[in-house]
Amino acid sequence: MKMYLISDNVDTLTGMRLAGVEGIVVHGARETKDAVEKALEDKTLGILLITEKLCDEIPQLLDDIKQNRKKPLLVEIPDRHGSGRKPDFITNYINEAIGIQL
Repeated sequence: MKMYLISDNVDTLTGMRLAGVEGIVVHGARETKDAVEKALEDKTLGILLITEKLCDEIPQLLDDIKQNRKKPLLVEIPDRHGSGRKPDFITNYINEAIGIQL
């Protein structure tokens, strides 16, 4: 199985290519949706990496992939500018999931 990256900037793609991961740079919701749909056609794809910024462009499609497909594993990654999440996002996620304050 292979990995594929859908990124919104060239630097992230270049870094992943150095690690042997192929990918594409896209901008906007339409290009992102088209790239994801094309990637899903590859039956040898095991992991689909997508930058967090692009995940915000097409949340419904990505939720559908996560809920209704066994493959590929969808992994949201930060880009070269870092994560757009708050520093305590994991604690908040756990608090919401179990319903108590840690």
